[in-house]
Amino acid sequence: MASIDDLTTLTTFAASWAVLHVAHNLGDHITGQTDQQAEDKGAPKPEDIANGATNKHSGWAALLGHVALYHLTLLVLGFLAWLTLPLHWSPAGVAAALAVSITTHAFLDRQWPVRWLLEHTGSPDFAALNTGGLNGMYVADQALHSLALAVSAALLAVL
Repeated sequence: MASIDDLTTLTTFAASWAVLHVAHNLGDHITGQTDQQAEDKGAPKPEDIANGATNKHSGWAALLGHVALYHLTLLVLGFLAWLTLPLHWSPAGVAAALAVSITTHAFLDRQWPVRWLLEHTGSPDFAALNTGGLNGMYVADQALHSLALAVSAALLAVL
């Protein structure tokens, strides 16, 4: 039988993941980036490099602007949740969750890591898919962000 501490940890994880998931969707799609940031945040695409682009480090200003706005959304929603819900978040848990979120979000949004992962796990066609309303890179990006949010929620629950 689960102890009260176990139930507290499990419910804190579930509530934390729900808050992070809502904040992620707002931050990634509404409040956390401009159209220009969305266009420029990734490293040059393979077709850009094939056409002569040489600056593989372009887009960092757009990426950092997006990551800052995105995490401002997470902080505001997280603070509101902390004020209204009996969440057992420690300063160490919040710091660890933010570190994971900032690092993984910036890494994944450079886009080449997502493309590389798809190409090296047998899904190069999915990485290139961008028809019929479906974009393989976007779907994979969101799945990987969800994994990072689950890790952040676990850190909030256990630290």
